[in-house]
Amino acid sequence: MASSTISGPGSGYDTQGIVKALVGAEKAPKQAQITAQQKDATIKLSAVGSVKTALEAFQAAITKLNNAAAFNGLAATTSEEKNVKVTLGEGASSGKYTVVVDSLATSSKLTSKVYADGATSKANSTDEAQTLTITQSGKSYDVIIPGGATLQETREQINTQLSAQGITANILNDASGSRLVIGSTTTGEGTDITLSGDSELATAFTAGAPAQNAKYSIDGIAMESKTNKIDSAISGVTLDLVAAEKDKPITITVASNTDTLKTSVQSFVTAYNALMTAINTQTKVTSTGDASTTTAGALTGDASMRQLVSSLRGELTNGKGSGSITSLAAMGITTDQKTGLLSLDDKAWDKAVVKGAGDIAKLFTGDTGLITRMNKATASYVGTTGSLATRATDLNNKLTDLTTEQADLDRRMEALTDSLTKKYTAMDTMIAQLNASASSMMTTLNSLNNAKSE
Repeated sequence: MASSTISGPGSGYDTQGIVKALVGAEKAPKQAQITAQQKDATIKLSAVGSVKTALEAFQAAITKLNNAAAFNGLAATTSEEKNVKVTLGEGASSGKYTVVVDSLATSSKLTSKVYADGATSKANSTDEAQTLTITQSGKSYDVIIPGGATLQETREQINTQLSAQGITANILNDASGSRLVIGSTTTGEGTDITLSGDSELATAFTAGAPAQNAKYSIDGIAMESKTNKIDSAISGVTLDLVAAEKDKPITITVASNTDTLKTSVQSFVTAYNALMTAINTQTKVTSTGDASTTTAGALTGDASMRQLVSSLRGELTNGKGSGSITSLAAMGITTDQKTGLLSLDDKAWDKAVVKGAGDIAKLFTGDTGLITRMNKATASYVGTTGSLATRATDLNNKLTDLTTEQADLDRRMEALTDSLTKKYTAMDTMIAQLNASASSMMTTLNSLNNAKSE
């Protein structure tokens, strides 16, 4: 089989192979260093990213739980949701209440005269701009009505300028024409709308029924509210009055709901375990099967990971509860000493929740609760300026520098290849010339010897 090696024409040696071997020997040590550093930085960057993502997910999950409603172990129900809706907030306690809704809170409305030509009728029949002043609850708002503005354009002017103040305009149409209706989302006595100014619209308006307070009773006690959302009548309970129905009693019940409480506690345990699993994956040492060899995780022995885990575990054991529940262990939550993962024992939980469901909520929530402390303990690691983000930036910068080093090395080796190729080509040419001279001399000598022999 023919050889694919290209030898020098003069020397017969594989000069290209020699050049390749010399360049390879020169490049190998630095190339091995760059490759190893690139691999290490890439693996660590991925590991840091995984921990950062897990930590941010942990913070988001537990922050959602940091409210009394999630941990208070209570549930609120209403016998007639079509009349009254109920939600729980902080400070709620068990109880049963009878609510009767006599009337809802209403807002003020004003209706213009009828415009026979419909929405395209001129609301300002002059060429000059006019001012319509709308007053509510002692505050006045001026709306400029351009000259020749139609009813439709006037509606848009009012909505554009005053929707943020809760004042809106609409157009009602029937067989006789169109009417401009100005209303408000603000309810309750003393919130009636009045009109003034030099606009034609300030005259010939019909006022609707005056704005009224909601009237209702709780356990026979007559009460009033400017709005239909009542959040102060019953501590920690918000009532949404939906429909009035006199003399119809509606039962509001706030009672213990240990299922809700356990779900929130289990959510915390799940979120914590997800974070610890992510950290363990990047820091554990794994046996390869051979008793004498192991494989280390990308962040094994990393000081920042040790500090993070230490902070998390420290907060778990730093009891801040009160009453009968002062620690996680008291409600049946234990820590696996090997993995650091949490588990909730059902039997221990059932006993604890009977003793102090309210105390469990206090341990987790509030300014000194476990969730707040956990967020503070991990705050310096997350975010765009956190230590994990900074570390990721440093690793990305290192990879960029290594890419530059690789390019520099490739250029140097290319230059070395060119230089050696020229040198070996020159050597081969010289050998060819010497071989040619030697061959010529031998031919001359042979000719002389042949002549003497004759």
